[in-house]
Amino acid sequence: MIDETRKEELIDQGFRNKIATIDEKGKRNYLFPKKPKGTLYNKRSLFSIVYLILFLAIPWIKVEGDPLIMMNILKRKFIIFGQIFGPQDFFIFAVGMLTFVVFIILFTVIFGRVFCGWACPQTIFMEMVFRKIEYWIEGDYTKQQQLKAMPWNGYKIRKRITKIFIFYSVSFILANYFMAYLISMDEVIRYVNEGISSHLSTFFSIIGFTTVFFFVYYWFREQVCIVVCPYGRLQGVLLDKNSIVVAYDYIRGEPRGKKASAENQLGDCIDCKACVRVCPTGIDIRNGTQLECINCTACIDSCNEIMENIGLPKNLIRFASENNIVKNQKLKFTTRIKAYSVVLIMIASALVSMLLTRDDVDITILRTQGMIYQTLPSGYIGNLYSARMFNKTHKDITLTLGIDEKEGSIEVLGKQPTINKEGYAVLTFLIKKKSELIRKRKSDIKVNFYINKIKIASKKTSFIGPVGS
Repeated sequence: MIDETRKEELIDQGFRNKIATIDEKGKRNYLFPKKPKGTLYNKRSLFSIVYLILFLAIPWIKVEGDPLIMMNILKRKFIIFGQIFGPQDFFIFAVGMLTFVVFIILFTVIFGRVFCGWACPQTIFMEMVFRKIEYWIEGDYTKQQQLKAMPWNGYKIRKRITKIFIFYSVSFILANYFMAYLISMDEVIRYVNEGISSHLSTFFSIIGFTTVFFFVYYWFREQVCIVVCPYGRLQGVLLDKNSIVVAYDYIRGEPRGKKASAENQLGDCIDCKACVRVCPTGIDIRNGTQLECINCTACIDSCNEIMENIGLPKNLIRFASENNIVKNQKLKFTTRIKAYSVVLIMIASALVSMLLTRDDVDITILRTQGMIYQTLPSGYIGNLYSARMFNKTHKDITLTLGIDEKEGSIEVLGKQPTINKEGYAVLTFLIKKKSELIRKRKSDIKVNFYINKIKIASKKTSFIGPVGS
């Protein structure tokens, strides 16, 4: 196409033969991005503050004595925004995950990888927590480069020890909060009060998480986005020329050069490489959309500052699509976007319906194994059942059982069960019917469950009798 040919002519494609984080010898090229500043960076910082406040506050928030969010995988207990879920609700999680995946696909098709730069926990903690601490301890990128090249002396050792100590301490705090999201903050505090000796396995788990976080944010860094995270690789499949991404306007900017003249007509890009110096993944955004780009917008701020200083229009680098740059087209609601939107609405509607109709008590009725039916005195036929119940509420409840009188009667073996909040209980009961009322060998019967005489559920089961159908 014309725009692709134009792009090939204007931009050197040699960047495809190398990666910014690997040097010519194949070793790790440790990046030192310049500290960003500008309007978008300020907005990112404000968003990150709100994000971190929520992250730190949520484990302390309770709903009727339980945490707002808890994902206890070992105990198969999950609480999401105060709603209790058990293993029986796995299908809801599956639909919820499918909804999230389709949303991410639709969001990426329209807005590219902006989630990575603005809302991904890896980016938030790396750029807005650990990177800011690093700037505070070691200074901006030039001082960090000088410190790395400096021979080991008292000054360098003090800087490194201070950085390692603070990074590990922050990682330890993050590990404790991560554990709080798994087992609740109350449990974490209880473990702390009872001491390390009483919970050695948990302590070593915390140290393990801390070490992983420290390794990621002290050394591995942008490699998480480039090497580990699969989301970036999805861009090649999901993005098209209509997707809005952080993009360089090569039509306006090329050819690059320091100064234009009558004999040498140059574009607006003065090849200052300010956009490259602030990039946390080390790419040159002028080469186009790349796997490593997380859409953090640091390059937009740095380029706008340069354009303003030299008296040229801003937004040489901006949020734009390929079609917007080449053809000056606005975002189109394409057939692809419409299709994803319809699928998302359908799946989200199913998820909402499941959440609204889910029972407070999950009940499964099973026939007692090895028994078909019993012949009882006074001409009754009995079937023995057990009900496995999971209480999804924040209160202890006592259930009563019943069936329609015309179908027979029900007798609970033992006392009426009290199910502890977020707990399980098993109830054994007998259903009796007059033998002369039995017309089929196997018939359906509904068992009603009540709390304070209010019916909360009705479950169907089968009743076996001696009469053939």
